[in-house]
Amino acid sequence: MNKRSGIDSKKRILTEAIKIFSEYGYKGTSMRMIARKAHISVGGLYLYFKSKDDLYLTLMKTRLDDLAVQTKKSLKDVKDPAEAIRIFIKLRLNYARKHRELILAMGRDKGFGFGIDIKRKFFRQQREVIEGILKKGIASGKFRKYNTKEVAKIIFSLVRGFIASLVIEPDALFSPEECCDLILMGLLKKD
Repeated sequence: MNKRSGIDSKKRILTEAIKIFSEYGYKGTSMRMIARKAHISVGGLYLYFKSKDDLYLTLMKTRLDDLAVQTKKSLKDVKDPAEAIRIFIKLRLNYARKHRELILAMGRDKGFGFGIDIKRKFFRQQREVIEGILKKGIASGKFRKYNTKEVAKIIFSLVRGFIASLVIEPDALFSPEECCDLILMGLLKKD
């Protein structure tokens, strides 16, 4: 097997695995089901992932890394802190809509604690991104003064809560624009 073929096979496995985890949950999913759907032998699947836990954690990390990279790219050239907050929030909400199956897969069976180190690292990094935006907003005079660390936690937690609502009621997810407007009302300096 050449390197390119191996990369393609791993991507195909992850693509099919998320669909199966979403539909059947962690407990209801077997490596055999994933192998069948990915058109690979069970033995071949174990060449890429040593266990179902390994596959699941790789899947989680891959998606979270993808979101972090998209965030960094999207914010790279943005100078206006209010626009940066809008981009950060909209990206999360739109990513959640697009990858709803990941939220479903992560919310079933295994529970919140599974992969906690991966999640903690991602959450900490993303709160730091928000905190950096807030600090720039205060320094520029566009945002009021406040405890940036605490406000970053609040914003990140609000967005996470809204995303979690996708699991319960997919049609209840609100407009990203309205969410941004509401949060920015509390951040922007009043003239």
